[in-house]
Amino acid sequence: MKLAVFDCDGTLVDGQADICDTMVSAFQRANLPAPDRNDVRRIVGLSLPVAIRKLAPGLTDDDTKNVVEFYKSGYFAKRQEGTLHEPLYDGIADLLAVLHRTGWQLAVATGKSDRGLQSVLAAHGLSDLFVSLQTADRHPSKPHPAMLEAALFEAGATPDQAVMIGDTTFDIDMARAANVRAVGVAWGYHEPSELTHAGADAIAEEVAQLEQLL
Repeated sequence: MKLAVFDCDGTLVDGQADICDTMVSAFQRANLPAPDRNDVRRIVGLSLPVAIRKLAPGLTDDDTKNVVEFYKSGYFAKRQEGTLHEPLYDGIADLLAVLHRTGWQLAVATGKSDRGLQSVLAAHGLSDLFVSLQTADRHPSKPHPAMLEAALFEAGATPDQAVMIGDTTFDIDMARAANVRAVGVAWGYHEPSELTHAGADAIAEEVAQLEQLL
């Protein structure tokens, strides 16, 4: 058995422009100073409350809650208006098809909501490829291993039969906490050197190399 668990934003799809725009807007709607866009980019992958506290550690609980709600409503509005842009990285669709065809089980572990993940997979026609979808709606934020452990359970896999694939140190730390091998990807939101330092077993510079590593 082989199980490949993918992060979503920064690994499967590139939605950083909309994520940054929506986060800046959420802070502004809450009458709070907007965070730097590069800082926003670096917290992609965390659950919303954790991400917002990292961006603005001094916020009150009420302010944090307001920013969370403004972010959710803003992102949902973009999706409803058809202005949300979450393209797959080049080669990802083919990679997933090849892995599925050759006997891999596929899963996702992401800081997205259930609704957000299901929407992006459906938009790209990928929903039927995955045996397990784990989100921040039902688990503690990365790097807590709960999402990855749930994916293992649902796939009937053991840690030595799985690999976590992600673009941030949060993904690598989660994999290490679950005793699962970790492959970092260089096209996402943290630098490859950071992923290596966090303990990634390998770094894929491009999707073709990721296929070879798997």
